[in-house]
Amino acid sequence: MCRTTSMYRKDLMAAAGLEMPEAPTWDFIREAAAAMTDKDGEIYGICLRGKAGWGENMAFLSAMNNSFGGKWFDEDWNAQFDGDAWKNTLTFYVDMLNESGPPGVSNNGFNENLTLFQTGKCGMWIDATVAASFVTNPDDSQVADQVGFALAPDAGLGKRGNWLWAWSLAIPTSTDSPEAAKKFVEWATSKEYTALVAENEGWANVPPGTRTSLYENANYMDVPFAKMTLESINSADPTNPSVDPVPYTGVQFVAIPEFQGIATAVGQQFSAALAGTTSIEDALANAQELTVNEMDDAGY
Repeated sequence: MCRTTSMYRKDLMAAAGLEMPEAPTWDFIREAAAAMTDKDGEIYGICLRGKAGWGENMAFLSAMNNSFGGKWFDEDWNAQFDGDAWKNTLTFYVDMLNESGPPGVSNNGFNENLTLFQTGKCGMWIDATVAASFVTNPDDSQVADQVGFALAPDAGLGKRGNWLWAWSLAIPTSTDSPEAAKKFVEWATSKEYTALVAENEGWANVPPGTRTSLYENANYMDVPFAKMTLESINSADPTNPSVDPVPYTGVQFVAIPEFQGIATAVGQQFSAALAGTTSIEDALANAQELTVNEMDDAGY
């Protein structure tokens, strides 16, 4: 299971004369990003997903838009890209990354940002909590001892820009060994497996979000990001993802069959706006049109 957290360089934050709140606002994030940026030194205050895709930039932007009071659809399934919330979200995102983001940000997804952060080029990175064990691993991260964690930001409207996603274990109906598969799933999510990973790889590398008992274990709760991960899980509400009521379930996605295709197409528009090859206004207008057309064709 993954959630969103704000990962940041404690040394760069201190050098900027700032202190990261446990629950930051988007305005603070933008201010801190600008203060930490040293483009000549190849240090960029903020790294975010810009690569087009329903599970790349749109995972981040959908969650961010929730915190800005927006949503994908109103209660009658009308697309909302022509509203103020999406305009405010996309404008803030593009402007902040133009000010304080790395070059080529419209091509960066999770893996690219992970590399940038681990090599000391990012002041802050807001992304899935699964990254926490990577950025704090001294074998892989040059800044492992300088990483701090905070909740995903908000805009003062009661919702944070965090998501909730589960990587689940499934058993196909075509399997020849359903009982063996069930035993494997039971073992792979068991306390015994957790203990085995901890013994061989350390508590920071235990799969997060799989068992309530993990967060009752004092050894695991000593991991720097454990408490923040639990708070992020508890604050995400897939049934009420935005400020206003919506007809769908999902925080960074909409649980309908059409979403993957629609969101990838919208993501291409927003990635183009970030790259500067189209305007924010045109990207939103195109997103509205293509979403309306797809939803009409699907019979909503």
